[in-house]
Amino acid sequence: MDEKLRILLCEDDENLGMLLREYLQAKGYAAELFPDGEAGYKAFLKNKYDLCVFDVMMPKKDGFTLAQEVRAANAEIPIIFLTAKTLKEDILEGFKIGADDYITKPFSMEELTFRIEAILRRVRGKKNKESNIYKIGKFTFDTQKQILSTSEKQTKLTTKESELLGLLCAHANEILQRDFALKTIWIDDNYFNARSMDVYITKLRKHLKEDDSIEIINIHGKGYKLITPEAEA
Repeated sequence: MDEKLRILLCEDDENLGMLLREYLQAKGYAAELFPDGEAGYKAFLKNKYDLCVFDVMMPKKDGFTLAQEVRAANAEIPIIFLTAKTLKEDILEGFKIGADDYITKPFSMEELTFRIEAILRRVRGKKNKESNIYKIGKFTFDTQKQILSTSEKQTKLTTKESELLGLLCAHANEILQRDFALKTIWIDDNYFNARSMDVYITKLRKHLKEDDSIEIINIHGKGYKLITPEAEA
């Protein structure tokens, strides 16, 4: 049986939120509901989700701010905004932040489901077409074979090394958020896993030391950044 897709649902209207959660769960999704953006962001950092549904007007942290923080940690996760606002400026603001869709209230449950399914189909199609080869300076990295190679030699990476380097390549010259990397690869962001990731970062630096143009730097309090003049997929 396929694992259920997880949806992060943030809606401050308790009745609507519970209705949405129950409907999505009935449709086979693992939907988790949070009443404000602050609680939603904490949940996002602790868990791995496949899609986000955010109300725009929420206490403590509005949907736009929440989406910006989520996007900073994970540029790929689909985001749908729910709002009573129909102003063009608000809709444009949502898409500027990186929304995949924007639904104005009132809306039907069926409409939301159709839009979720359409976005997930698009995301799956994109992933299937993505290259598994990265060019990193003088190196070529094959994510499927877990091989890092130059014209002189090939190095077989461990699964964890390969997964971490893949994430760094996908966020090359950008900050790879520490919490996101831990949840993606180690599932849990506890102290011991954090130390384990530091060890793997050290290993990757050794693998890449032959090219002086490549560097993995620590961004204090945030994560890591792969610096490279050539980071192409």
